Amino acid sequence: MTTKDTMRLERRTLLTAALGGTAVLAADVACGAPVGIPAVPERRRFENKVVLVTGATSGIGRSATIAFAAEGGRVAFCGRRENLGQEVQQLIRQSGGEATYYRVDVRNPSEVKDFVDAVVQQYGGLHVAFNNAGISFGKALHDVTIEEFNDLMDTNVLGVFAAMRAQVPHMLRGGGGSIVVTSSVQSIATRKGTSAYSASKRALVGLVQAAALEYGTLGIRVNALCPGSVDTPMSRRQFGGEGMSEEEFQRAAAAWARDNVHAQQRIATADEIAEAALMLAASDHPYVTGASFVIDGGMTLAL
Repeated sequence: MTTKDTMRLERRTLLTAALGGTAVLAADVACGAPVGIPAVPERRRFENKVVLVTGATSGIGRSATIAFAAEGGRVAFCGRRENLGQEVQQLIRQSGGEATYYRVDVRNPSEVKDFVDAVVQQYGGLHVAFNNAGISFGKALHDVTIEEFNDLMDTNVLGVFAAMRAQVPHMLRGGGGSIVVTSSVQSIATRKGTSAYSASKRALVGLVQAAALEYGTLGIRVNALCPGSVDTPMSRRQFGGEGMSEEEFQRAAAAWARDNVHAQQRIATADEIAEAALMLAASDHPYVTGASFVIDGGMTLAL
């Protein structure tokens, strides 16, 4: 376990309480809060809940998988990179959580269905699904090949549709559940060079809204998470950050954010987006469904 991962787990209580609306004024709850400032209770919103996460070996999905497990969830997660998946599984288990990694290519609907069915067979049900897997690239429309377009759509749209198609029957049999889908702020506003990506993320919002209508009276909530720019391995590749030192990347990201993230002028961490996913997934927000939850640091506020 890395120092960063340890710190992430230790900060879980503070972060979830802040997102849930609890004012956290003590910097170190473990050492005892000052008089007059209530200690933050440990949150266990997913105690004994079966949680499924796709695209979970890095970035937002990885952070969410760790967070779900830290709050008591029995987490099954998938991704294509087995070494990274085993790393996340080991991290969670060593921390006392429960998680199982499956190698799955979400572009293959039969693999997705087998994954969902295997999770239900292993854990006895399905309560929460975070359909997060996705890819991105930036190209002018006429430079995008049909193969690239199909690969992106198969990952970002077909993968989510196939997952929901497999998840919903199990949730119906269990009396309901919560589905969160990772869309993007590019579902409401877009940029040059993102025609394929924007199309895929707008498709997800339509899928979420229709599913929310279809299953709202049957106990299943469906919501879209719409992040802005996030510090993930995928975004670092797009920033050209793979060849940069950490200091160089942070300078480049800060310069970009000053011009594009109009309110906060910084890009998000994967942990911040994961916290929003948990908020949407949790059962303490039963009236939230069909929503597109924008978490972008104010990126879309200014034209």
